Amino acid sequence: MKVEGSCYCGAIEYEAQVQPGTTTVCHCADCQAQSGSAFRANIAASADGFRLIKGQPRTYTKTAASGNQRLLAFCEVCGSSLYACALENPQSYSLRIGTLKQRQELGTPQRQIWTRRRHDWVGLPDSVESFDGQP
Repeated sequence: MKVEGSCYCGAIEYEAQVQPGTTTVCHCADCQAQSGSAFRANIAASADGFRLIKGQPRTYTKTAASGNQRLLAFCEVCGSSLYACALENPQSYSLRIGTLKQRQELGTPQRQIWTRRRHDWVGLPDSVESFDGQP
């Protein structure tokens, strides 16, 4: 499925190919802090199906407790978080579904990760596959 995404102010626009029904919700502390919310919802897009159409995001290199590094892209004007990817030669992009025009068409998330960090008041359907940490 082709999706179109943009930051809140419209300074950055992109398009990508995604597979509906593959959304992941992450409850890790890093995603909570960076999103300013209780979790982050993401969907993967292959690198060959991702294209920036307008603008150039700023980036921040995040180093996880494991030592793994990811490039986080965001709009320097409005601060919208757009995607994450590998530092070099990314094979895929983890798109932030809140930036997608077609976000309602993606369906219920298929899995949730880092549930040991999930707030007690956050609940997803029992059918969503759950992992205490990183699968």
